[in-house]
Amino acid sequence: MASESQNTPNGAKARGVDVSTLSYEQARDELIKVVSDLEQGSSSLEESLTLWERGEALARRCEEWLIGAKARLDAARSAAQSSGSQSDSNQTNAATGPDAANSAQDSAP
Repeated sequence: MASESQNTPNGAKARGVDVSTLSYEQARDELIKVVSDLEQGSSSLEESLTLWERGEALARRCEEWLIGAKARLDAARSAAQSSGSQSDSNQTNAATGPDAANSAQDSAP
């Protein structure tokens, strides 16, 4: 008979820990253990189903973390590109502005 913590939808609390509270590393490590347990094939059908559900929940949690990490990287890249293009624009204006012609003439032999 399955324990109360195992009898939740999608195996979210199959091992007593809510998947939504796990870090990426915790979810990944537990997922590896779940897969290993399933591959051994020594579990009953009910246990295997519970493990499978837990694995699905853990995989979703890992994916959530990875999607969040990608969004943060994309945001950082966009910020770097927009600040980089502003710097490039400022440098171009400085090099081609009205004072640039006078500077070029001053430095001419």
